[in-house]
Amino acid sequence: MTDAWSARAEAYRTSAIHSEGEDLDLVVEWCGPGPGVTVLDVATGGGHVARRLRAAGATVVTADPAPGMGADTTAPAEDLPFADASFDAVACRVAAHHFADVQQAVREMARVARGAIVVCDNTFVSEASEEADRLRDPTHVRNYGVEEWRVLFEQAGLEVADERLLQRPLEIEPWLERAETPAADRERVKELLADRIADGWMDLPTLVLKGTKV
Repeated sequence: MTDAWSARAEAYRTSAIHSEGEDLDLVVEWCGPGPGVTVLDVATGGGHVARRLRAAGATVVTADPAPGMGADTTAPAEDLPFADASFDAVACRVAAHHFADVQQAVREMARVARGAIVVCDNTFVSEASEEADRLRDPTHVRNYGVEEWRVLFEQAGLEVADERLLQRPLEIEPWLERAETPAADRERVKELLADRIADGWMDLPTLVLKGTKV
């Protein structure tokens, strides 16, 4: 999995849906960046959250399990090599559906944060959509529903301070290309998502959730 993500690094750095969007704006805003504020960007991927936070004056440390992503620290979300309460805020954007143990990952993010934990991810739509996600990219584990995310936060000792459900427009062909989905599988993915695709685009329901320690 790590090697696959290292190979995809440049595609994610230049991906339009990853490098901009209302969800990115909200993640940055809810981290409360500014001079003297420290933020950990978990599963940084193309580094878009870190870039925006640094532009807003924050000191940012990035972590990612794939060496090719060029993060400051190579580490999975489930095992963050930082002391308790090391950062003013912790962010994780559009990555949790790849985590092997999402519950442990949320607990780790809560452990290393002093203040806000901000998670953004695609939400569960249907089993057909989950099958399409796994076929498109075998590193996909699962999308979670809004209520499931609230429970994950509660189990990690977090109180939901704010939440927003957004619709992100996704262009299908570049999405398939980023994961280098085989041609035969691409057609099956489109079949599974037929009721969601219109004119080569699909809306991704995306949750942005802000938690604080209880």
